[in-house]
Amino acid sequence: MTTGARVGSRILFAAITLGVSGICAARGEVCLGVADTGIWSDLDPQVQIALPAVTAERVTATVDTDRKLLIVWVDGFPRKVYPQELRPGDKEELGALVDPARTARLTAKRDADKDGIPDPLDILIGAKKTVLNADDYTEGYVSIPYPNGDVPREMGVCTDVIVRAVRNAGIDLQKALHEDILRAPKAYPMIKKRGGNPNIDHRRVGTLLPYFKRHWEQHSARLDDPADPLRPGDVIFMDTFPSRSGPDHIGILSDRLDDRGLPLVINNWTNGTQTAEMDLLTFVPVLYRFRLPP
Repeated sequence: MTTGARVGSRILFAAITLGVSGICAARGEVCLGVADTGIWSDLDPQVQIALPAVTAERVTATVDTDRKLLIVWVDGFPRKVYPQELRPGDKEELGALVDPARTARLTAKRDADKDGIPDPLDILIGAKKTVLNADDYTEGYVSIPYPNGDVPREMGVCTDVIVRAVRNAGIDLQKALHEDILRAPKAYPMIKKRGGNPNIDHRRVGTLLPYFKRHWEQHSARLDDPADPLRPGDVIFMDTFPSRSGPDHIGILSDRLDDRGLPLVINNWTNGTQTAEMDLLTFVPVLYRFRLPP
C-alpha cells in the first residue's frame, strides 16, 4: 500500500510530469463523446485518449451497432472508442486510418460491464478518470463496504488507482482477491488472519501480486521487447527501493508518451502528491507487467 519515502517529493512529482509529448486533444474533439459504464460518470465529458501515430495498415475498426460505438484497434489491440456517428473532430483525427473494408460489425468479446468498450480500453479510461479526479495520496487503514468498497474519492494510494481503474471495466478487485484468498490461502502467505481482511488486502502491493500472477496474463517486464510491446492499460509492479526484495509500487501504463517514446505511468506516487501521469519508466525498475487475459 505505502511506498514510504521513495525517491522524491512534490518537487520531483512536478519535474517528472513535465516535458511530455503527445498532449491529449491537441486536435479533434476534447472528449471521447461516449457513454462509459463505470466509476465517476461526472468525469466522462473530460476523458480523452491519444490515438498513436500509425499507418493505416496497422489499424482495424469494429462497430457495435447496438451501442453505437466504433472501436479502433492498432495491431489487434483496442486503442480508442468513438461514437459510431463520428463528430467533425473525430473524422479529422482518424483521417484515412479507418478503411470500411477493414471494419467489422461485432460486440466486444471481453466486456465485463457490457458497455461495448473492451475491458483493456475500459481500464485505461478508468485510469484516466483517476488522473482527472486527482485524489491526494493518503495513507492509513479505512473501513470500507464489501463488495465494491472504496475509500473516499478525495483520497487514495497507488493500489487504489488500480482498483478504481479495473472497477471501471466492471471488475471488483476487492471481491475477486478476497474470494481467491479464501479459495487458495497458501498462495497468500503474507495474509496472517484467516480469510484475510477485505478492507485492506486489495490495497497492498504485496497482496495484489500473487493475485495478478494467478489470474491475469503476465507479459515481459522489458521496456523494449518487440515481441511483447507495452500497451496502454497494462498494470505494472515497480521497485522503488532496490535494497528491498520485491515490488513496492504499482501503476498503469498511459496512452501518453514521454519525449523518448516511453509511456507515462498513471499512479499515486507518495506523500504530498496526487494521482497523475508521470514519467517513471526512465528511472524506476519494472519487475512485473500484467494484462487481462484475452
